[in-house]
Amino acid sequence: MASTPTPSVTRVADPDRRRTNASGVLRSVLEHGPVARSTIARLTGLSPASVSEHCARLTGLGLIREATVAPRAKGAGRPHVPVELDDRRFVVGGVHLAVPYTTVSLLDLRGRVVTQRRFAHAGAGPAQVLERAVDGLGALLSGAGGATPLRIGFAAGGWVDRDGGTVVEHPLPGWRDVPVRDVIGARTGLPVHVDGHARALVNAERLFGRARDSRSVLELFVGNVVDAAFATNDEVHHGPRSQAGTIAHLPLPGGTEPCGCGRTGCLEAELSERTLCRRARAAGVADGVDPMRVVAAAGAGDPAAVRLLVERSRLTGRAVGLLLDVLNPETVVVTEVGAMYRQDCLAALRSSVGGLRAQAVVPTGFTDSVLAVAGGAVALDVLYRDPLGVSHDVH
Repeated sequence: MASTPTPSVTRVADPDRRRTNASGVLRSVLEHGPVARSTIARLTGLSPASVSEHCARLTGLGLIREATVAPRAKGAGRPHVPVELDDRRFVVGGVHLAVPYTTVSLLDLRGRVVTQRRFAHAGAGPAQVLERAVDGLGALLSGAGGATPLRIGFAAGGWVDRDGGTVVEHPLPGWRDVPVRDVIGARTGLPVHVDGHARALVNAERLFGRARDSRSVLELFVGNVVDAAFATNDEVHHGPRSQAGTIAHLPLPGGTEPCGCGRTGCLEAELSERTLCRRARAAGVADGVDPMRVVAAAGAGDPAAVRLLVERSRLTGRAVGLLLDVLNPETVVVTEVGAMYRQDCLAALRSSVGGLRAQAVVPTGFTDSVLAVAGGAVALDVLYRDPLGVSHDVH
């Protein structure tokens, strides 16, 4: 298996150089640890002295540690002790806003979910939802065994302005101009980072998931909201005020579902979980608005449920084909319940894409924790881009 490429370190002016080099070292430890300092130097192109300096600094911040190695049986001299990620000391908080509920979570530095919980909105407005989220994070931290929270990430669908820390517009839950970063930050005293959930997930896949070997990756999120994110050369495209990835009203060939915009066959109207669940209710498959009930019915052998899921995945494949034609990424990661849980759905999706490029399409690697990961990944992306910023978080 080919070794995972570590982003090359660019020599730029201080303090950007120091931050960029520290990021390269920490990413090398994440991807290859336990790893010798000499290997980090080779991966990053930094001098051995520079690597040693950055390892000492990252160790002092509590982000890495010397790995436990067996004592030498023969020979003299100090062994070359490798370093590894210290994933016991810190956690990040995650908040993901879905349409019917919010998920709060704690993630370790490897992007693994330590604990999570979710609560239904039940008509609550933005202020109450955020208050519940902060309370929920506090409850999770109380049972986290003394781990120190570094920062909090927030992810949502709709139009999310990363730099402004604001949900500008999310029509389905009725959010508009909600200053999420300021509200959560004031309640917790922690740094808060905000982004769209497709961009959050493309970063999660790039750091911890199925896109670690890819120089370019497209994330397609198909839930109640349908949107996308694209990353190339380790950078996610945001666009002005973070509006990139809005694909809800792209026309889907073969679509028949009326859209609120007045047209028929728009991507979100056709593929959303609301549409899937409405069709499932009409077919007598499952009540309610939870798509996992449709997945459960298909698993129990209900042919109508299987048909609904396979057809939705087939149409998702058409959407992937459209985006592949435009962006041509090495890897496409799809977050869609059918492809995530059923091989027949994944096969239908890939068949709809067609050709050799179908093999570039994979389901998300976070099948049972995708929303919990999305929120925390916003914070972890910032951490791995600027690990030296931890000194401001904990001191």
